[in-house]
Amino acid sequence: MSSKQYFNQVAADWDQMRQHFFSEKVRETALAIAKVRPGMIAADIGAGTGFITEGLLQKDLKVIAIDQSEAMIEILKKKFATADCRVGEADNLPVKDGAVDFVFANMYLHHVEAPSVAIKEMVRVLKPGGRVIITDLDEHNFEFLRKEQNDRWLGFKREDIARWFEKAGLTDIRIDCTDEECCSESNCGCENAKISIFVASGKKGE
Repeated sequence: MSSKQYFNQVAADWDQMRQHFFSEKVRETALAIAKVRPGMIAADIGAGTGFITEGLLQKDLKVIAIDQSEAMIEILKKKFATADCRVGEADNLPVKDGAVDFVFANMYLHHVEAPSVAIKEMVRVLKPGGRVIITDLDEHNFEFLRKEQNDRWLGFKREDIARWFEKAGLTDIRIDCTDEECCSESNCGCENAKISIFVASGKKGE
């Protein structure tokens, strides 16, 4: 099953599932680090049903919400009518060059085939001086997540994230703990994953 098929399949249950995986504090941390301001434009990549989008709209930002799953985007549209919802892929975001002040990607990178390419594409759509903010999983060994949740990567080493940011042309790179964990139980109930979540940010040159 592809990542797109998986998320189309679970879209109707995603809001409830997400609550078991991680808390709103992940979103709060990402928004605080970004220092978002009303009227600015943000892209929410891998938006799902709108976890990050919701927080951005509450702070009066204009939001372009992008996901590869049509089912996820349809749910997001119904929940947040003011969001600009678009279907798009990691290596070809449906956004013009230099169009947004912020790019957010929450629990997205470990589902893409080529993280370095995805990050480069995020930077493309940023305005000069804009910021990328990624919240995702630290490296782990819970193999069941590949089969049951279609994870392509078992988290990431933070030095790899920093290297990909640098390669994409970002500066002022910061990677830190959110003090939150992503929690998931295997279908058989025999494994319980608790994985630390990092937040990474970088700035595009002026």
